[in-house]
Amino acid sequence: MGKTVVVALGGNAITREFEEGNIAQQFDNTRRSLLCVVQYIRQGYRVVITHGNGPQIGNALIRVEETRHLVPPLPLGIIVADLEGGMGYMIEQCLQNKLNDRGLSRPVVTVLTQILVDKDDPSILNPTKFVGPFYKKEQVKDLETKRRWIIKEDPGRGFRRVVPSPIPKEIVEKNIIKLLVDQDIIVIAAGGGGIPVYREESGWLEGVDGVIDKDLASAVLARDINAEELLILTGVDRVAINYNKENQQDLATLNLKEAKYHLENGQFPKGSMGPKIQAAINFLEQGGEKVTIASIENAVDALVNNSGTIITPN
Repeated sequence: MGKTVVVALGGNAITREFEEGNIAQQFDNTRRSLLCVVQYIRQGYRVVITHGNGPQIGNALIRVEETRHLVPPLPLGIIVADLEGGMGYMIEQCLQNKLNDRGLSRPVVTVLTQILVDKDDPSILNPTKFVGPFYKKEQVKDLETKRRWIIKEDPGRGFRRVVPSPIPKEIVEKNIIKLLVDQDIIVIAAGGGGIPVYREESGWLEGVDGVIDKDLASAVLARDINAEELLILTGVDRVAINYNKENQQDLATLNLKEAKYHLENGQFPKGSMGPKIQAAINFLEQGGEKVTIASIENAVDALVNNSGTIITPN
């Protein structure tokens, strides 16, 4: 039995900046992003894939707004679930084809994933996560009144809806995913951070109209299925301190203590590298052995420590 790795693909890995983001482009990008997954499989790893959905959520919400006069609008939780299925299908098929071309026979399956959150999470009362299209200032009051949205200014860009982004606590389907992984099945799960839900006192699950950070959810998933490793793919080759400054320092390795120190001292902003480092810290503190943060382009090299940043407990 090989080790288990959770590979977290960013939503921007599938819809690239400055691209239209049509389906053909998304399939092409997905195929490229899966090269490292094939390498893990060749090395005998058991693999679980997660993915972001930021650009795709934005497009879906625009479709909702443009067609609400024709069809009933969809709530955010249903959109996340829809994208889990649609993007899961895309990743699943691309990976199946790559495995076929290399003579590798491994089943692949997508699992729609609910993520338990605290119904009293602070972000539910004070949402800050921007989603969907931009609006003009004169539209804000009407949208807040009619749709009961909270809208804030996205500095320098316009006004947008904000939704909760609660902290993930537990994977509802963790036992099913673990069972599949133990049977050597490649699983795609927690797409877009998963569907946020909370549990009522009666035991019923209720959806939350929000989104969950994909990297934090990936760390919870890795913990819940006892994965040894977590790979987070992003837009830079290595984690850096003093990023974009003359004294920028790229880091090939980090230990848990150093990662916490740099995070606490503001080296990793909340809107970019911060959640990835926090996810790494969470995973390692809860028994994980290794986290790799690398770019999609150099992810294969990161498997042999020629690229990326390796974070370990000690």
